[in-house]
Parts: sequence; C-alpha cells; structure tokens
Amino acid sequence: MLITVKIVDISLSNLGFVVFLKADEDNKTLPIFIGVPEAQAIAVQHNKLKTPRPLTHDLLKNMLELLDCKIEKIIVNDLIDSTFYAKIYFKKEDAQFMVDARPSDAIALALRFEIPILVHEKVMKEGAVLIDNTKVKNEEIHATTKSQLEILQEQLQQAVTEERYEEAARIRDEIKKFNESN
Repeated sequence: MLITVKIVDISLSNLGFVVFLKADEDNKTLPIFIGVPEAQAIAVQHNKLKTPRPLTHDLLKNMLELLDCKIEKIIVNDLIDSTFYAKIYFKKEDAQFMVDARPSDAIALALRFEIPILVHEKVMKEGAVLIDNTKVKNEEIHATTKSQLEILQEQLQQAVTEERYEEAARIRDEIKKFNESN
C-alpha cells in the first residue's frame, strides 16, 4: 500500500539536513537525511523561491517537458540499512518506464512536477517517528535544528570567508527575498 505524504519541515540537525515527510492521517513523520544541494533544491521549490538560473532539477524538468515526457509518480519504496530508496515513474506517449533514484532527487522532481510524494507503507512503519508540533522527539535529530534564515546566513558567511563572491551575492539575494516574504 502506498501512502501520500507532504513535506512538513526541512531542517539542519547535528547529522546533516533532514526532510520530514508526513501523511495527513498519521501522527508519525518520516525523517530522511539528505545532502546540502538536495536540501537547497527541495527548499527552493517547497518555499516557492525564484532563482536567477535553473537549478539542476529545474533543468531536468525543462528537458523532460521538451521531450514530452512526464513524471507520473515518485515512490520512496525501500529502507535498507538506514538508507532510503526511491523510484521515479515516467510516461512518454504510450511508453512507461521507471528509474531508481535517491529520495531527495525524487522529492525535488515531484515538487517541480506538482505530483504527490508517495511512500510505501512498509517504509513508513520501519522509518517513521512520533512527532510533537512538527518537532521530532528523537533528540539526536532535533538537537541542533536551525531555521532556514540561520542556514542561509551561515552559508553567506562561509561564501564570503572563502571568497566565493558570486555565490555570496546569490545567497544575499535569497536572504533579502526571505526577509521580504516574512
């Protein structure tokens, strides 16, 4: 059985970035640890932020649309040794095909194609945790959660320190947009 979930939070913990997925009718949340670029790709689309140039997932969406290929669904389908697995299902004319993917990439594409994020029931049972007001009770995950603004400010400081001024300007603009929208 497949369960439709929504993103309830994207946070930075002491173990890295985490995307939290939750079904409407469930009191448990599925935390999936993801990399920095994937967290950015998900957060940008989830928060409806505009980027001056397409990110990798935007580029892939644009290419698929040019080829008249659609993503029908994505499924987080397995959890093996603390690693999540996903599948992306495509359709082009009468042909249907599927590819393996990291859940973070599948989620980033699902957001861009505005399709549901599905999780296999077995994965929810094995990996989901109880939450309290969208905060995970597991202290290991929750210990150093930061806001999106704090993350952007840290990234800006690091980019300036490392003299990556073009990236610093982009992050500065994201902070400005974030502040204007809040």
